[in-house]
Amino acid sequence: MSSSSLLVPKMGIPGDAKGGHKPWEDQTLFKLKKRDPHVSLHSHDSPQGSLTYWYERSKVDYHVANSAAWNDDAIPAALLNAASWVEGLPYVKSLSGHWKFFLATSPDDVPVDFHDSAFQDSGWDSLPVPSNWQVHGYDKPIYTNVIYPFPLDPPSVPSENPTGCYRTCFSIPKEWNGRRILLHFEAVDSAFYAWVNGVFVGYSQDSRLPAEFEITELCKPFDSGEENILAVQVFRWSDGSYLEDQDHWWLSGIHRDVLLLAKPQVFITDYFFKSNLDEKLNYSDLQAEVKIDSSQGDSKGSSHDLVIEAKLYDTSGCLDFGRLNSHTYMYLLSPSKITLAVIIRGVNRHEHHPRLGKTNMEACMVKDLIIMKQHNINAVRNSHYPQHPRWYELCDLFGMYMIDEANIETHGFFLSKSHKHPTLEPSWAAAMLDRVIGMVERDKNHACIISWSLGNESSYGPNHSASAGWIRGRDPSRFLHYEGGGARTPSTDIVCPMYMRVWDMVKIAEDPAEIRPLILCEYSHSMGNSNGNIHEYWEAIDSTFGLQGGFIWEWVDQALLKEKGNGLKHWAYGGDFGDSPNDLNFCLNGLTWPDRTLHPSIHEVKFVYQPIKVQLSGTVLEITNTHFYGTTEGLEFLWSAHGDGQNIGSGILSLPLIGPQGIHEIEWEKGPWYNAWVSCEAAELFLTISSRLQQSTRWAEAGHVVSSAQVQLPAKRPIVPYVIKADTAACNSEVLGDKIRVFREGFWEMIINPQTGTFESWVVNGIPVMERGILPSFWRAPTDNDKGGEAASYLSQWKSAHLDCLSVVTESCSLTKVSDGLLKIEVVFLVVTKNEADAEKSNVAFRCNMVYSVYGSGDIIMECHVKPNSDLPPLPRVGVEFRLPNSMELIQWYGRGPFECYPDRKAAAHVGMYEDNVANLHVPYIVPGECSGRTDVRWLTLKNKDGIGIYASVYGNSPPLQISASYYTTAELERATHNEDLIKGNSIEVHLDHKHMGVGGDDSWSPCVHDKYLIPPVPYTFTIRLSPVTPGTCGHKIYQSQL
Repeated sequence: MSSSSLLVPKMGIPGDAKGGHKPWEDQTLFKLKKRDPHVSLHSHDSPQGSLTYWYERSKVDYHVANSAAWNDDAIPAALLNAASWVEGLPYVKSLSGHWKFFLATSPDDVPVDFHDSAFQDSGWDSLPVPSNWQVHGYDKPIYTNVIYPFPLDPPSVPSENPTGCYRTCFSIPKEWNGRRILLHFEAVDSAFYAWVNGVFVGYSQDSRLPAEFEITELCKPFDSGEENILAVQVFRWSDGSYLEDQDHWWLSGIHRDVLLLAKPQVFITDYFFKSNLDEKLNYSDLQAEVKIDSSQGDSKGSSHDLVIEAKLYDTSGCLDFGRLNSHTYMYLLSPSKITLAVIIRGVNRHEHHPRLGKTNMEACMVKDLIIMKQHNINAVRNSHYPQHPRWYELCDLFGMYMIDEANIETHGFFLSKSHKHPTLEPSWAAAMLDRVIGMVERDKNHACIISWSLGNESSYGPNHSASAGWIRGRDPSRFLHYEGGGARTPSTDIVCPMYMRVWDMVKIAEDPAEIRPLILCEYSHSMGNSNGNIHEYWEAIDSTFGLQGGFIWEWVDQALLKEKGNGLKHWAYGGDFGDSPNDLNFCLNGLTWPDRTLHPSIHEVKFVYQPIKVQLSGTVLEITNTHFYGTTEGLEFLWSAHGDGQNIGSGILSLPLIGPQGIHEIEWEKGPWYNAWVSCEAAELFLTISSRLQQSTRWAEAGHVVSSAQVQLPAKRPIVPYVIKADTAACNSEVLGDKIRVFREGFWEMIINPQTGTFESWVVNGIPVMERGILPSFWRAPTDNDKGGEAASYLSQWKSAHLDCLSVVTESCSLTKVSDGLLKIEVVFLVVTKNEADAEKSNVAFRCNMVYSVYGSGDIIMECHVKPNSDLPPLPRVGVEFRLPNSMELIQWYGRGPFECYPDRKAAAHVGMYEDNVANLHVPYIVPGECSGRTDVRWLTLKNKDGIGIYASVYGNSPPLQISASYYTTAELERATHNEDLIKGNSIEVHLDHKHMGVGGDDSWSPCVHDKYLIPPVPYTFTIRLSPVTPGTCGHKIYQSQL
């Protein structure tokens, strides 16, 4: 017979290939011979051995993250890691390692009898287990968001169904003699058969939960001298794939560890700890529900003769009945209303490793938790499936709230008109419920879990109701979450919408008919340069009863490492592997890059999530502890004051202990910073209040900054802008052919083209500081959010108005020598659109009147009057741009920073004086676009290493600028589809924007920048000052001179 397709008689074992049944295409047959789901088992030799094991398992802190590997080093590290998880367990054996592997194109092409012990596999390749075979060069990864990667025809899957054949061998230790042997697969994607010594063991689906089989009678005796052969056949596609249409990479194989467990003839196979706290939280009633497996096939009788003994230990091994664990969670539940005594500052997390795919490493999981905790994230939603068992242990240890989510998503059915969602089909009910049961039974004892989720984006129907009913019967202590069906169905105990707008959230919270709290299961879509407006969500959450936080989408950019033709590797997204269909870069929505390098926006998240809030209300500085249970014990408070960017004082801020939900008030004039304020003559004064850890914790070293907030102190006096005088120095000019040279002998010179009204060069002390400029600028390289929304997107609106193909035409230019020390240049620029369909239909989109006042001091005062056509869509930017030589690489600015920020994402960026290299400003989003901006900038300098350069600032009553400086032109940022494809220019492109549109972030598939951050097509007037910089001058002094 051919074992190729292993057609099986329904409810039987592999049988005849003709007329048999295909379990992988039958939604009612999703397991054969599997043991019932249960908590993760560990076989210890004694109570002391168990205590030692758990004590060692709990010795994990931020140091562990230092060994996280994200490239090829992760492959051997993952194998070592899998083996390390069973160290100290004498009756558990990991089968991780290199297995023999063959990939067949379909089940029909599987080698005949490959599962037989005598089969010769010497010609097969080796593949590490655990792993996904696609990340090792077999088959190809596929990324889709909604659409299934195969024709929607449930429960059938394509006949071309890549099928992995695995073989390995194992021996039974002598010490295991007389014990029962269990074969435990922690997770296999998507369905599989297993054999031991040629005998069929069982079949399983669900790519994210364990499958366990008893193999005691199939194993060869330890003293036989023979090894056992384990063979596994893994199907890439199965009917279970229809329930696993999550927004991530489709990857296959044995991606979590395979274990052997040796158990006594009678053993505890499951247990459920339940606790009830008294109202004053003084003591807890602990109950234990225990399930006994008393024999291999007969559970009758013998269990009645057993005695179950329970003891409670603390980490030192001593009995301790009176203490609650520091990670104990508490929430109140009643049938009609839930009150959560916590605000959810959460994030969604897929399991993703750029080199390993879905395979996990402890150091990488710890790295995730450390970054989360250090950025004030207190909750994680396991999107959208149960995750590695160690993840739950780590979340218990680190103190992270969790929504545990069933491995159910049927998003692609929304695109079908001929097929109902599985939740509406009785034939899918058992498969869906099995996934829910498997999740709850495995994870029920983890303190981190506060909620069970029925899955994600799977519509809503009777099968969800059945699952909800089962969970409520099994574990009424936790609340239920399910967003499908409108986020307010009877199967969810909270209102849990995704990507709801702020104003709609508030409406629900204020609706007296809705008594459930609202927690956003997904919000602030972090795709590329995003997360704008998030502070507005938290202004509403912090001030509106009933709004209790949410989970940002998502944690990590899900790119995979891929080798390019030049041997270098890059972050790859959908389509880069030749995968079709695909959803391109929609997998890149993280707060971190794939190697957990931080996106700039995570600073904004840390700020809005910080538990210590500071605000200046009139003359009172209010410091609020938003924790519901914790005090400010363990925190040290600091203050620092700055005047016009200069530090004028700092120190420790002595505060009394602030209790939960407490507020400490300080009259700002009585604070330790007051004397510094009195003696400072600066125009602007800012006070920063920070809190930091006094002692190291599991997740951070002592000194880690937990919170930091800046408030502007009252001005001491009104500031009158200084007007530059024309008689300070002579301004000379001469005609050079068709150009005009304006100069001050021995200091600076400018070459101006009177035909175009542009500066062709600017030289200071013989050094070129400007190569081309100055031109009006209205276009930006589109971000992912700009592209979202198809015809309604900002990019589509801009292209319809031809804003992507603007050119500048000079209508007029005149030069007037006002005095010996002042030359005025008046230019009228017409910014025209080019209609590619009809070249003769170019229209004037903007009329720009520019007046340059050039002083003998080298100062240029640039007055800009911009008049857009009123029928234009919201504008990307309104400002000017020019080019500097590459040598002008040192940038200093006084404004918000130090990291990238934009008008709708700047709350975390403090006003200060910062300096960097232009190259470092670039933010390497995997898909390039507008980036590297800094907002609310009062002044900046760009200089070479010798201190020669230019200064730019606001002037007169003009508001602060949005600025950027980059070796990549706007056109280049728009052209490249991957960051590594960017080609550096021969100059630095500088943008000084009077207005710059927000980046948005409520979602990435609709135009959703909030109105206050849009730029309407109305007239704008602004003034900018440019000045030469020499080693004897600095930006701060130049700025002070104009106040």
